[in-house]
Amino acid sequence: MRRLSIRLKITLWFAAALVLVAALTYLVIFAISRQVILKNIRDSLIETMAHNVDEVEYYSHLDQVDLSNPVDHYVRYQDGYLEVDDDFLDELNQVYTSLCAADGSLMYGENPIARQTQALPFQDGVIQEYYVDGVLYFIYDCQLTENGLEGLWLRGVVSEAQGRVQLGAIAQASLVLMPLLVLAAVVGGYLIAGRMLRPIQKIGAAAAEIRQGGDLKKRIDIGPGQDELHQLSDHFNAMVARLDEAFRAERQFTSDASHELRTPMSVIMAQCELALEEVRTPPEYEEALEVIQRQGRKMTKLIQDMLDFSRLEMQAERYPLAPLNLSELVLSVARDMALIQEQGITLDDAVEPDCLVLGNRDLLTRLLTNLISNAYRYGNPGGHIHVSLHAQSDLLRLAVRDDGVGIAPEEQQRVFQRFYQADRSRSGSGTGLGLAMVQEIAKFHGGCVELMSSPGVGSTFTLVIKKYVPS
Repeated sequence: MRRLSIRLKITLWFAAALVLVAALTYLVIFAISRQVILKNIRDSLIETMAHNVDEVEYYSHLDQVDLSNPVDHYVRYQDGYLEVDDDFLDELNQVYTSLCAADGSLMYGENPIARQTQALPFQDGVIQEYYVDGVLYFIYDCQLTENGLEGLWLRGVVSEAQGRVQLGAIAQASLVLMPLLVLAAVVGGYLIAGRMLRPIQKIGAAAAEIRQGGDLKKRIDIGPGQDELHQLSDHFNAMVARLDEAFRAERQFTSDASHELRTPMSVIMAQCELALEEVRTPPEYEEALEVIQRQGRKMTKLIQDMLDFSRLEMQAERYPLAPLNLSELVLSVARDMALIQEQGITLDDAVEPDCLVLGNRDLLTRLLTNLISNAYRYGNPGGHIHVSLHAQSDLLRLAVRDDGVGIAPEEQQRVFQRFYQADRSRSGSGTGLGLAMVQEIAKFHGGCVELMSSPGVGSTFTLVIKKYVPS
């Protein structure tokens, strides 16, 4: 079974289920048909007997009847005569009717089991069952009550064999039709299964093509629809699109990282070659070492930032989330960084107390530190930085506002890209990863970062994060 295709497996299971259903249906039809046929036999017996009751009449003298009627028979009874319709001699629906005396003796008509049932007592209006040589007979008696007919009975007899013929015909037809219907259903199921599984074959072919050719632009098109296979196709396309975006971002990240590392490495190599070309004075050696040290520190910070990115993206378990008082964290970081006073820039805060979040202290500290450092780096001398935290419905809004150079509208989305720096003359020791890290930390906490900025007016970066409510 493991080597069979899904289409064939579905067809086999479907066929097995159909065979079982057909067999059960056959048994049910057989059982119900037998009960229906036996009921029809009994009903026919009763109906025939009810009709024949009116076919027997008593006359005290023969001159009261028309002796020229060829269809009637006359039987001597007591002091008169019984007129019996000739229909008694005919078998109607295999129902035999006989006229009997009170002692069970046959006076007129037909009864195939008259000898065996002569001692069977009469029961007016009751169907009796009687077996003769293993054959079931139904016997129905009617007592005649008209004048002159006292002591006479009509006995109707019909055999179960009448129903066996009809039942055999039904069984034979079922045995022919059921397999044909099962075969037609199995063939139809096989064709339908192939049609329904065709989208899966397309998905498999697309996956194989992507695996062999590495083309993540490949998509599956199985037409419009909302069923499970179309949903699977949509999910597959979304997964491939996300992989394509991830690989593209990874390639871009590698390219940018190589570019960023190339500059300090080039400076270091140039300083080393310059210092080794000829004997230099101690101040010249000291200057070269300072340049190498500065570029080395820049490389170290860049590598550390890239490692932090990788850990955040690939090893989220390194940063467990826990209930955290964000108000206390913001006040601590803001007041510590207010002591920097770089370029004469002052920092103040307005923090709403007891704002709780489900977060990681180290990452949120890193986020706020990056935003404030960025505000210092791109602020104007003698400027101002304002840090605020307040609740808004079930959200918290942590904002860092400065009155620095601002960001042009066309650059506001790009500032969150890795290694992007809007004004490299002000970047200083920055690596271009600060705001990208801020955005990643916000996403890690299920929040987002909003930016409002105008050139020459200043910028406001706002972290929007869900408030934590203890249960």
